[in-house]
Amino acid sequence: MKNNQGLCEGEAVSEWQEVSLDSVAQINPTESLPKGTVAKKIAMDALQPFTKRPSTFEVEPYNGGMKFKNGDTIIARITPCLENGKTAYIDLLDENEVAFGSTEYIVLREKLGVTDKQFLYYFSISPIFRDVAIASMTGSSGRQRVQTDVVKQHVFEMPSLKEQKAISSALSSLDDKIDLLHRQNATMERMAETLFRQWFVEEVQESWEEKRIGDLVKVIDNRGKTPPYTDIPSAHPLIEVNALTGNNRLVDYSVIRKFVDEQTFKTWFRGHPKKYDSLLSTVGSIGEISMFLVERGSIAQNVIALSAVNICPIYLFEALKNIRDEIKELDIGSVQPSIKVPHLLSLKIKIPSKDKLDNFSMIIKSQLEKMVINYHQTLTLEKFRDNFLPKLMSGEVRVI
Repeated sequence: MKNNQGLCEGEAVSEWQEVSLDSVAQINPTESLPKGTVAKKIAMDALQPFTKRPSTFEVEPYNGGMKFKNGDTIIARITPCLENGKTAYIDLLDENEVAFGSTEYIVLREKLGVTDKQFLYYFSISPIFRDVAIASMTGSSGRQRVQTDVVKQHVFEMPSLKEQKAISSALSSLDDKIDLLHRQNATMERMAETLFRQWFVEEVQESWEEKRIGDLVKVIDNRGKTPPYTDIPSAHPLIEVNALTGNNRLVDYSVIRKFVDEQTFKTWFRGHPKKYDSLLSTVGSIGEISMFLVERGSIAQNVIALSAVNICPIYLFEALKNIRDEIKELDIGSVQPSIKVPHLLSLKIKIPSKDKLDNFSMIIKSQLEKMVINYHQTLTLEKFRDNFLPKLMSGEVRVI
């Protein structure tokens, strides 16, 4: 029975065909890119979990790696990147432009008249493909890779090209809305940075007092407190260094794989951050910083929270970002980078007039609230897409 979106639930999949992947897709197609040619590079770090488009790219001379063009799908074939959902659809290149990336990618390209290029992306992030790819992995612990020959010869059920296009259109409309919300947040982030730089860097006043960070904040530090955790999602994600995104103040909850239960959350930690606190990494990728806006989670022992006491928290966050290079220079690590919290607290920042701070806070706070709204809308859309996708890919729900 059709619903009002034109979908049929439980409809038979008799129109679908059993096909090997290599019969319907070009796998690791050959492209020409002479060594030394300056080209766009999409590194593994640019692929965000289950996010359609790469977050960024670099431009550098080609010296090896997988090559691809617009319309291709790139899939991480190494653990844990594949399990974490590092897959992307390429649409940021010029016509006929060739880019490159990690040797640990599998590249999928449509066969004209047989498959739809965007359908192949959604197929590659569905359990139908991922379960086969993950099961094929071999190699030493921690360095396992997909056996490409196994995956390309595996037989899958595929809909007609017409239905592929209908499926990819439905899913793309969701991803386009998600992408728009991300871009809105990125724009607001840039606006906050620009305003801070104009008001407090370019127009800095000699009369502004300098104060130690330690005199302006309360520190929440859970060092030495490794809680019992689980990989089963709960209301209390454990925020580690990899969730601090540097250029985006929102904590990246999508990369979090550790969670604590209610009892642990209430009794284990020395303290919890509050809204607008700055979260800063002190070990590993030191100087990464996010803002505790969404008010979810606990901080792990390699992350500290700085709660503003005698300063506007929104100004504090921007000021910390502005001295990230100074923070990184505090590194004392021999095995891995690390900084001592007292050294961080000894750094100084300029303190503008109260009126200036109040105006800055008023302007930026409204943008931050919009960013949180966008975040929650994005979660809703992603949840719907993620529930919808496997049903479309299995034929449980049909698009007419």
